[in-house]
Amino acid sequence: MKNIKKYCFFIVAACLATSCEKGLADLNRNVTSATAIDPVFQLNNAIVNLSYPAATLFYQVGIVQQVVTPNSGVLTGANYNQDNRDNTQALWQGYYRNVIRNTRDVISRTKTATDRANLLNMARILQAFAFMTLTDTYGDVPYTEGGLGFTDQLFLPKYDAQQEIYPKIITELTEATNALNATARTEAGEVLYGGNISQWKKFGFSLLLRAGMRLSKVDAAKAQSTVQAAANGGTILSNADNAYMRHTSDYQQAIGGTLNSTEAANFYLAEPFVNHLKNSNDPRLSSIAIRYVGAKSGPDQQPGIGTTDAVRQVGMPMGFDNGTIQAVAINRGLASFYDFSQLDRRRMGKITMPAFFVTAAQTQLLLAEARQKGWITTGTTQGYFEAGIRAGMDQMATFDAASAVSAAAAQAYIDGNPFNAALALNQINTQYWIASFLNGPEAWANFRRSGFPTLTPNPYPGKAITGPFINRLTYPNSEISVNAINVQAAIARQGADNLDTKVWWDK
Repeated sequence: MKNIKKYCFFIVAACLATSCEKGLADLNRNVTSATAIDPVFQLNNAIVNLSYPAATLFYQVGIVQQVVTPNSGVLTGANYNQDNRDNTQALWQGYYRNVIRNTRDVISRTKTATDRANLLNMARILQAFAFMTLTDTYGDVPYTEGGLGFTDQLFLPKYDAQQEIYPKIITELTEATNALNATARTEAGEVLYGGNISQWKKFGFSLLLRAGMRLSKVDAAKAQSTVQAAANGGTILSNADNAYMRHTSDYQQAIGGTLNSTEAANFYLAEPFVNHLKNSNDPRLSSIAIRYVGAKSGPDQQPGIGTTDAVRQVGMPMGFDNGTIQAVAINRGLASFYDFSQLDRRRMGKITMPAFFVTAAQTQLLLAEARQKGWITTGTTQGYFEAGIRAGMDQMATFDAASAVSAAAAQAYIDGNPFNAALALNQINTQYWIASFLNGPEAWANFRRSGFPTLTPNPYPGKAITGPFINRLTYPNSEISVNAINVQAAIARQGADNLDTKVWWDK
């Protein structure tokens, strides 16, 4: 009898256990969590992360002598012409991890989805922009296999030679831009242009124009045909079509965030940039600069003593550190080095400042150069040149209403600095330098390509370069330690992994 009771107990217990387990899988399933994400949101993630990291202040913006810091440590870079791999890796890591990783996945997920063809081609254009920026900065980079760790589990990508990357970028931009179709689904959820296909086409063709001009000194025939295709397709000619990332106080622009926090008193407008704007009576200087007259410390830099008067701006000279710059400031009649002019972080350099990728000013000026070279036959060099200047000045209002330049002031500047065909390339590319202020990667790339503006090399005595300017940034230590075989193959092909080695198109 006891055995019968025992067996009955076990049977009941087993039934109860089975009953309890039934439905547990449903109970443990989170019915509110997403199991998939619309790829347009991944594209938005890539767009948001396209904004340049703060480290571009330390290198690219400093190399072209627009902004400089006298301080060392974490700020070491172009100010000393030294290799600081904590900073040289910033663009690489940001773009591969946050831009290309996402665009690769968008492309993978939409390449067979006929109703998402526009999204596919938007991702291809954005990815081409990212790869162009990376190869212009580092030279040979992982392109064919780059960014495939997430989609293909390819974690040790081979590096492509820049000479092979550029034709592929040109092909991508050409195919993707031409394939955009305004009659198909337009992807209104994307944050760059809100799905406006006409603007995406102008963005793509403007990048194609930029890519073509990069080849000016290494393949003039390819450069010309690429430029012609871009111009015929239709580029960004109005500020209304500018490609830029809008920022908010919740999502701050990295450069603005840096200049309004830990480094507020550490970066100054460089003397070559300030002097050029002053000597040409450029009204943009008052839009960009502020000088805290009499400041002897960072806390002294208060609005009450600040002036935006162009005549009173004093740029910080290149080649000094925080041990030598103070005497320079005193000798120039300043209270201290805190008295040099800065980017006005309450207007143009605020935390909500936009990050521009491609602008009408840049595109008009590239067309001016193309027209001067005879690569395009529409318009005139002078017409494009003056339109580029006006667009650059009109663009200032996008940063802040208090930075706006009036149409009258822009015209007075054009009249006072007339186009001279004999100096066309110098004038055009010097204006490109100004129009690309804070767009460090592009300003630096065009400086190397064109050789303008004419700048005196940074004379800092402890420099780590043998040439006059930094030519490329060095590979991240993480790549050297983890992907060593492929990195060493790139170095053997391209040249030493230092700041002196030139990228392929830099002749």
